[in-house]
Amino acid sequence: MAAVTLHGIGKRYRLDDQRHRSSLAEQLQKRLARLAGRPAPPPEVAADSEFWALRGVDLEVREGEVLGILGRNGSGKSTLLKILARITPPTEGTAVLRGRVAALLEVGTGFHPDLTGRENVYLNGAILGLSRREIAGRMEEIADFAEIGRFLDMPVKHYSSGMFLRLAFVVLAHMDAEILLIDEITAVGDKGFERKSLAKLREMVGSGRTVLYISHDMHAVRSLCDRCVVLDGGRLRDQGDVDRCIRVYEMLCARGPLAPDRRAAG
Repeated sequence: MAAVTLHGIGKRYRLDDQRHRSSLAEQLQKRLARLAGRPAPPPEVAADSEFWALRGVDLEVREGEVLGILGRNGSGKSTLLKILARITPPTEGTAVLRGRVAALLEVGTGFHPDLTGRENVYLNGAILGLSRREIAGRMEEIADFAEIGRFLDMPVKHYSSGMFLRLAFVVLAHMDAEILLIDEITAVGDKGFERKSLAKLREMVGSGRTVLYISHDMHAVRSLCDRCVVLDGGRLRDQGDVDRCIRVYEMLCARGPLAPDRRAAG
């Protein structure tokens, strides 16, 4: 049975929407022109006001499968996970997820900066449907694994990025979600914590959870993933065998970075 089904997913971003850009400056220019007795300057027209971060993505991920998502920076990987996490809606197409979803995408996602680490653990657990007693029973293990010790009761806005990501990963790992969305686990901390995190992820994979995993670490992809997809310019370039997809990804990387208007897509 499919845990994730995508049909025709597309996401369009507006780079320079004339209806919303520079309205205050244009009004000022018009008023100054009238005072000077000159005609008002014509409005600027954007040459390229939109782009598609994703287009026409069809994908099915089976229950318990670990899917690696490969692609150069700007290929649409992070945008895809944000759609699945319901952070941003697709412009077109449908996404169906069967099961509770937990996501580790980027610093700040899912955490309130003014709450402490402990309070954010309770908040995330409640969102995933855990009782206060269930969360409290895991709190000590979460704090120990995240290596944040006495900082657990400090507002997370004062955390370093490494502390923040470590806690976010540990919360994700200790919550009972059937579908995990993970963007670049190697950014979680130092090498020691990275090894510990990968070991925990292997344990989670062994428990039958469905995982969609973005990484530029091909060793981790080979050791964790059952199957891969390759995104290029917002479209599915290839999917299937892990080693073949890695070769396609490395071939694309050899061509150099994407054009600047695509790099913002994630």
